[in-house]
Amino acid sequence: MSWPQTYFLFGCGLGVSATLAAAPIFTLLFLLGVMRKPAWLAGLVGLGVTFLLAIAGYHMPPLTAFSAACNGAAFGLFPIFWIIFWAILLFRVAQEGGQFEIIKSTIGRLTPDPRLQAILIAFAFGAFLEGAAGFGAPVAIASTMLTGLGFPAFTAAAICLVANTAPVAFGSIGIPVITLAGTTGLPVRQLSTDIGRLCTPVVLIMPMYLVAATWGFRALRGIWLPVVLTGTVFAAAQLLVSSYMGPQLTDILASLLTMASLIALLRFWHPNGFQATASAPNVVVIRSPERDPASSYTVGAILFAWLPYIFLVGCVLLWGFGPVQRRLDALSFSFPWPFLHDVVWRMPPISAAPAPYPAIFRVNWLSAAGTACAAATLLTAASARMTPGRFLRLLASVVHQLALPTITVTSVLGVAFLMNYCGATATLGLAFSAAGAAFPFFSAVLGWLGVFLTGSDTASNALFGNLQVLTAGRLGLDRVLMAAANSVGGVMGKMISLQTIAVAAAATGMSLPDQARLFRFTLKHSILLVSLVGFAALLFAYGSRSR
Repeated sequence: MSWPQTYFLFGCGLGVSATLAAAPIFTLLFLLGVMRKPAWLAGLVGLGVTFLLAIAGYHMPPLTAFSAACNGAAFGLFPIFWIIFWAILLFRVAQEGGQFEIIKSTIGRLTPDPRLQAILIAFAFGAFLEGAAGFGAPVAIASTMLTGLGFPAFTAAAICLVANTAPVAFGSIGIPVITLAGTTGLPVRQLSTDIGRLCTPVVLIMPMYLVAATWGFRALRGIWLPVVLTGTVFAAAQLLVSSYMGPQLTDILASLLTMASLIALLRFWHPNGFQATASAPNVVVIRSPERDPASSYTVGAILFAWLPYIFLVGCVLLWGFGPVQRRLDALSFSFPWPFLHDVVWRMPPISAAPAPYPAIFRVNWLSAAGTACAAATLLTAASARMTPGRFLRLLASVVHQLALPTITVTSVLGVAFLMNYCGATATLGLAFSAAGAAFPFFSAVLGWLGVFLTGSDTASNALFGNLQVLTAGRLGLDRVLMAAANSVGGVMGKMISLQTIAVAAAATGMSLPDQARLFRFTLKHSILLVSLVGFAALLFAYGSRSR
């Protein structure tokens, strides 16, 4: 049995069809932004609206629609929640053993200023985690570290969501770029170069933007030197590595250089003896630094305290090492998703010719980034000589903590997959591609929409990459640049993706009302930043020759 997609509803034109296709998105925005409902409820209602759209509007067979939603829910459980679960458990094990108190003190010894702690952990260390693992790991791990340092849950989550924009385009060892190249047939090196160019303006200002968005512009007083250094080093390294080495090591090398530069600066420079407290966003309180408690710890105690994250970095790097990864992948398996694989057919102009839409579910238990985090957690528990009973009690506590976030992630990914397979996402893509000369701007917006729906820049590139190339060809625009704009615009949608918000909420133990508040907080920054990328794409598109 096969079912061909159609992209126009009820015989109407593109405008009406696109408005109807956006009904699930409008539902999510209304429930979260206006009604202030919790994310899990918005996800379930949005899934119901999407079912109605797919079956009544697109005439998708009900069994196929149900299977597509289940495929999305399964992807939410693995690999996404597999990472979240172990990241939170790693933090809880370190906290239970008293190690995090020492970590807090040593970071305080480096800088007691929460603004600089946020830049070091959320921006620089988070970028390393994004480059090495991705899939929610940076937000989950960095936000737990910030809450352990005393940041309120909302503030920690907001900081990590905004900071995670800088590295996402080259995350997970360059997987978004490699996927985009495979989908479009464009050269990886050229895509990597253009993505690096488009990322540069945003990355340069991101440390400054991060502090200003969280505490207000006056919080930048006294810390311009580390803020400018961080943005400059990361942007320069990202641009050079992406242009001359390719996408695989871009985030890892840029983040390591940034952390080294920032730590070296903080060894000899401090911000005028004052610091901003980790208070609510847009509120700055100045207080005098207290006596440094870290001086009482021995070097051995400090190293032991940092073992959880030393294990984490070591395992993530080991899991990403080619020969090890291939051995771990030997036990992976894939299977066609029942009642969905090759049942749906993509039709022109979304594809050059009618083609089946595959639905392969990959189970890579050993090689997944979450398993690397699991190994680090088990090593940490063993090094702390934690009893099995105590470890299992912590594990059960984390399972209970993640109950509602699990509903959020699985329902929203059900919405995303069902919109993809029924054709609603393609309808929206066609509407954006009708923008004519303004298409470079809307090319970035299209990528942004894709990440908002799927929570993944990789998925957005796979979804819209070919459409970007086909539209660029019809309009006489640079095909590589438009594909790159899809990826970089998508990065700015990461902070408003309900899956990512659920990760941050679960990691910080945020209250349900604060989740809707967090969405409203990140939405305005997401719109502003994707507009910046869109204008940069316009400038590059018409300021230089097309390839």
